[in-house]
Amino acid sequence: MADIALLNDDAFSLSSLSAAINEQPQVPSRLATLGLFEEEGITTTVVQIERDGDTLALVPTGQRGASGAVVVGSKRNMIPFNTVHLPQRATIGADEIQNLRAFGSETELEAIQTVINKRLAKMRRQLDATHEFHRIGAVKGLILDADGKSVVADLLDRFGIEQTVISFELVKTDTEVRLKCADLLDAIEDALGNTPFTGVRMLCGRNFWKLLIAHKALKETYLNTAMASALRGDPRDTFEFGGCTFERYRGRVGDIGYVADDEAWAVPEGVPDLFITRFAPADYMETVNTNGLPYYAKQELMDFGKGVELEAQSNPIHLCTRPKAVIKLTV
Repeated sequence: MADIALLNDDAFSLSSLSAAINEQPQVPSRLATLGLFEEEGITTTVVQIERDGDTLALVPTGQRGASGAVVVGSKRNMIPFNTVHLPQRATIGADEIQNLRAFGSETELEAIQTVINKRLAKMRRQLDATHEFHRIGAVKGLILDADGKSVVADLLDRFGIEQTVISFELVKTDTEVRLKCADLLDAIEDALGNTPFTGVRMLCGRNFWKLLIAHKALKETYLNTAMASALRGDPRDTFEFGGCTFERYRGRVGDIGYVADDEAWAVPEGVPDLFITRFAPADYMETVNTNGLPYYAKQELMDFGKGVELEAQSNPIHLCTRPKAVIKLTV
């Protein structure tokens, strides 16, 4: 039978368990799959975003020999953001590893490792779902806690800007959707200034998506073209129209969608450091001032050897460095 004393083995150290949880298969999450967020570890718990207030202005004509317009320096300021501590606890009782060696030639050590890895995998899935929730919050400019109400970070307020909202008026059959896309592209260009972008991806809620794919303007565009098959295929597939890539965003927890049903979010792609993720070190003595990892795991024996407690944690902050460039769309 397996002996709980084996949990004192180096195979269950902080470094080994952290490596194990970082190697667990990731729960599919669209924003992570798209690679929009540039990830990096940091040695502190605070991220500083430098905001450069440079603006362009036209130079007025003047008399030759006269003084020119005064050019002032850049208005720069640092905006701090605290990383978020996401801890999870699990308990594996002694009875759970009782008589474990039941299959093949597994050793006691391997059997215990299997139980722990299964528990770590469940904890990792929940952390991944939370990361995706925070990523979509960064896209929307408002990162909320798990209750959907408490504010983790209000990016719009911290940057002192108002969100740009464009109504696509999809409930009207005569709406020129292509012109709406042109207005959207113009708004993103204005927000980014001279920073180029390679495309725009629209993350659509359920009702927005349904009204869009059923709209007269799209049907007439695709009719009698090689792309007409897109109307006959899976209505959840992505498609391109008006210089934008539209897709139905599927992130949900229970009955609550990460993107509201009547909304969509236009995200510019190919902009360096537009979306960033930073991971702070865990709150363990062993990790002080070390480069942060995406996930940590650690175990500790319970009183009287009754079992072992597992803790998994992640300490991220997901940010959009230019929230004005993300456009909210309504039906």
